[in-house]
Amino acid sequence: MPDLAAALRDALAAAADPAKAPAMQAYMKSTMPFRGVPTPERRQLTRAVLRDVGPPGDRETWLRTVTDLWEDAAFREERYVALDLCAMRPARRWQDATLLPTYDHFVVSGAWWDHVDTVAGLLGPILRDDRTTVEPTIRAWIIDDDLWRRRTSIIVQNGAKSATDTVLLADAIVANLADRDFFIRKAIGWALREYAKTDPAWVRTFVAAHDDRLSPLSRREATKHL
Repeated sequence: MPDLAAALRDALAAAADPAKAPAMQAYMKSTMPFRGVPTPERRQLTRAVLRDVGPPGDRETWLRTVTDLWEDAAFREERYVALDLCAMRPARRWQDATLLPTYDHFVVSGAWWDHVDTVAGLLGPILRDDRTTVEPTIRAWIIDDDLWRRRTSIIVQNGAKSATDTVLLADAIVANLADRDFFIRKAIGWALREYAKTDPAWVRTFVAAHDDRLSPLSRREATKHL
């Protein structure tokens, strides 16, 4: 069987558009270059390669492929494909708390919103499935020195709807209210806006209780659809 990581890199190289790459790199403020493959095309070619080569048949092969694509990436789309493989349906059976060190590494080494927000989306279901194991790590990230771990702790429950742990959500937000960083303030507003779709009364009460400490950005985002 051909090496899946190599096949995916070859497919990205074949689909490369050098005319698009500089603008994509500039938009993402990325030091790593782009191939110039937009997201819809990237996902389409990933599915095509998986059909031709076959998805990883076991956890070890899957994790090795994902790690290879991430660690040896020469172009940013290779890391995007690594995260695509984490989110694919066949990989759902391998999503558990043992992946915390891997996803933590992706957060810290990815260190930008495109990577971090995707990883947070992967961690959310793992948190809900195994709170006893995962929540202590998320709580440690709430006050971590690393900006991106803190952002992850705030948005990790986005999309959880009625399964949202509001105590954890409130703790993550309150601990970071004084942070002046744009990505933290945006995360606070985003997390509150998402939960407002499920429980607008809770969000209204929270915003009122912390009105004097919420940044204008966070407040605006939180109340956008209330």
